[in-house]
Amino acid sequence: MRKFRRYLLEKEFLSGSRSRWQELKYAIDILWQFIRGFQKMHFLGPTVTVFGSARFDENHPYYKMAREVSAAIAQQGFAIMTGGGPGIMEAANRGAKDVNGLSVGCNIVLPHEQKENPYLDKFITLDSFFVRKELLRKYSFAFIVFPGGYGTLDEFFETITLIQTGKIEKFPIVIMGVEFHKNIHNHIDLMIEEGTISPEDYNLVLFTDSIQEAVDHINYYAQKHKGIKLQPAKRPMKILGETEAKHA
Repeated sequence: MRKFRRYLLEKEFLSGSRSRWQELKYAIDILWQFIRGFQKMHFLGPTVTVFGSARFDENHPYYKMAREVSAAIAQQGFAIMTGGGPGIMEAANRGAKDVNGLSVGCNIVLPHEQKENPYLDKFITLDSFFVRKELLRKYSFAFIVFPGGYGTLDEFFETITLIQTGKIEKFPIVIMGVEFHKNIHNHIDLMIEEGTISPEDYNLVLFTDSIQEAVDHINYYAQKHKGIKLQPAKRPMKILGETEAKHA
């Protein structure tokens, strides 16, 4: 019951104007969610985030692909981060664990509870999609997008918009599941043709089903990138409630 009540907080916030006290309480709650996220995720080191559907089981080809590519990326020394739930998220976390890589999740409270998958070294469960998405992006050097629904497309397009507009650096985005995403590929071509995006925006994304091509693409960016997200993990300060990110 308490979790369902927490879920309703975002719905109530988006319902329109409320009392100043209600808005202040919500703002404080969002701040607290961020602080909890910082305590959990600030010590990951270089990280790759995998987006995708929660609805594929372990026998689905995209589940198997996500597990394989995540294992290959983890072997390069990257932590694998996901939304922490089932489906593609589970596959990615499982792939990291297959090769003893670091596996992390940012889970979300939903009406039909999305339980964290069993392949996580560290996870946090959040009430707000907004906070969750920002944490998934904040600590990530690269993004891999698998087939999914509205939520996956939201994560993909919001991330690429932030890259396009310079809000975050030009980190690599790999789209896997070429056949599934063929209409999105065609729509990007249409947007370029109609002038709603620039031709160079096409280069922000790699469409591929090749595990090796995905790994090579991310490694290429890693070799040329000197940013903070490729620095080693920081040491936690236990007095602040911080905990080290390490294998379970």
